[in-house]
Amino acid sequence: MSQSSRPSAAGPVPFGEAVTVFARIGLLSFGGPAGQIALMHRMLVEERKWLDDARFLHALNYCMLLPGPEAMQLATYTGWLLHGVRGGLVAGLLFVLPGAALITALTIAYMLAGELTIVQGLLFGLKAAVLAVVLEALIKVSKRALKSRAMVVLAVAAFVAIAFFDVPFPVIILAAGAIGAVLHAAGRTPATGAGGPSGDVPAGDAAGPDWTRPSLRRFLTTSATWLSLWIVPLLALRMLLGPQNVFAVEAGFFSTMAAVTFGGAYAVLAYVAQQAVEVHQWLRPDEMLTGLGLAETTPGPLILVLLFVGALGGARLSGLDPVVGGLAGALVTLWFTFVPCFLWIFAGAPYVETVRNVRWLAAALSAVTAAVVGVIANLAIWFALHVLFAEVAEASFGPLSLPMPVLSTFDAAAALIAAAAGIALLRFHVNLLAVLCVCALAGAALALS
Repeated sequence: MSQSSRPSAAGPVPFGEAVTVFARIGLLSFGGPAGQIALMHRMLVEERKWLDDARFLHALNYCMLLPGPEAMQLATYTGWLLHGVRGGLVAGLLFVLPGAALITALTIAYMLAGELTIVQGLLFGLKAAVLAVVLEALIKVSKRALKSRAMVVLAVAAFVAIAFFDVPFPVIILAAGAIGAVLHAAGRTPATGAGGPSGDVPAGDAAGPDWTRPSLRRFLTTSATWLSLWIVPLLALRMLLGPQNVFAVEAGFFSTMAAVTFGGAYAVLAYVAQQAVEVHQWLRPDEMLTGLGLAETTPGPLILVLLFVGALGGARLSGLDPVVGGLAGALVTLWFTFVPCFLWIFAGAPYVETVRNVRWLAAALSAVTAAVVGVIANLAIWFALHVLFAEVAEASFGPLSLPMPVLSTFDAAAALIAAAAGIALLRFHVNLLAVLCVCALAGAALALS
């Protein structure tokens, strides 16, 4: 077995030790995907040498192609590489569950104590800081995605489609992917591979544990198992509770999100906010900002903010006790958001090399990433309007739909906190948690003054 293909450079990794390490990663995974990936690299590659750089980056490249949170899927992939399905399950669950438990607890606390003055002040400061966090994300994604004029045009088109014409996010994703594939076929995009001048990617060493080698039988069995875990509960909720029940609606809605969230949590938040607030009425516009602020303070993937959305929907529309309904809504959201992630890894990982060699697919996903920039730009504007103005109306001009802030409701305190957070993050690169904590305290001080 060559060093580039073996799971561990120092021999088999004891399962118990792997569990301990992945538990530490799950508890320390603050700071978004970049920080989480860096943490995994340090602990798995640099310190313990369980994987080498080539294998780690190979796994990362695959996870970047998938819908869903890339850092959580990378943890699942590396656990799978070390100990098969049980290793992947443990690594993925330990990456998600600590943050999921914490944000659910914070959501329940918000439901029970959100009207307290000091709590409102803390959340006010958090929401203002979130505006700067989203702007930082927009800048980072733009630098990575907009490498050509065609990609810039796609980003602008995606922004116009979702901001002015209310085109659904999944439609934008599918259209961008199709355009990217067509541009590649026409020779209008550069090679997107990680290989040499020809763009080819090495096929990789076939040696390794049995579960790392492609097997049609294993692929079919794995796909059937995880599709059943995904689809059967979805159908059961619809049949037992009715298609209009809030839990059945949440199951379908978050299943869709799990399949189209290319580009990470920020890419999908504008669509989630629009649907959850305006269509399903699970929460208010300002509460979406509250949820994002809470998610930024917890470990695990940022997409855990969806648990806040699902919990509020279950608490308010299920007819159950609010705490019971909130817990049920969070559980439904957790299941249908993350079960598909295990499907992508366990079914697809043995075929990673094949996927990476498909040039048109890489071009399509590059176009999707460019479109995501436009979607995040719309999210930044949506958040800015609801942070900086107490009232935002909607104006229609033919097919166009435009948000119109009521200028007299401008909030100077929110603008000041957001500006300070932006300077701290973008100019001085202050730690994100520190910025969030200071902004929350500033909001509390204003509320109590």
